Amino acid sequence: MLNDDISKILNTWPYEAGRLNVRIVEAEDGRELLQLRIELGMIQMEMSGRPDGLSQEGFPSLLALFDERGTHSGLEPDTCRRLREEGVQRSHRSAALFAMSRWEETIRDCNENLELFDLCKYHANDEQDRRALEQFRGAVIALRARAAAEWAVEKDNISMAMSTLDQGLEELRVALGDDWEQSNETHLLRGMKEALVPKLPTSERADLRERLANAIENENYELAAILRDEIRLLRDG
Repeated sequence: MLNDDISKILNTWPYEAGRLNVRIVEAEDGRELLQLRIELGMIQMEMSGRPDGLSQEGFPSLLALFDERGTHSGLEPDTCRRLREEGVQRSHRSAALFAMSRWEETIRDCNENLELFDLCKYHANDEQDRRALEQFRGAVIALRARAAAEWAVEKDNISMAMSTLDQGLEELRVALGDDWEQSNETHLLRGMKEALVPKLPTSERADLRERLANAIENENYELAAILRDEIRLLRDG
């Protein structure tokens, strides 16, 4: 009789409260697997496709299925429910990948979840299904921007990191509307920018001052205010 008790695995990897307990292991066939330790056990996820590894009518995910077949008759409530469940799985994996500094895969999962959000938003037959995932859009945009910025910093490209954070902030402004300034995601990305500004090379600092002068000349006062804050951070850094 097979021994299905996983106590030995759990005992060698104790749960630590207050942090994301995640690791990458190798399967028997050599592929990587992502494991997430939770208080009552462990979750194991595939590194690509659906995290649970379940094929969807021959496709690696429901999202891939609809990308190929289209949504000509719209999405019924049960299909939207299944898409949301897939999105939740991918959200768990993207957070775990971020914790492991797997930036490229984190960005991939964020992109796929945003595509899934759009699929439901524009093709769901029920109004409630069209709105259901929008509450999570800001968090996914912010995670993608953070991963891209961390990847750029890892490559010692501070300018690229700043650019990706600016792009993320603009995407938040569009996605969240009037509430974007007060959102936690906006504060998070701006906090990353503040930490990076003093690390900009001298040439980039001169570019900031030139952009400020151009913004004032063109009466783009919102951009000018942002640039002034960045220059102030340069002096304080």
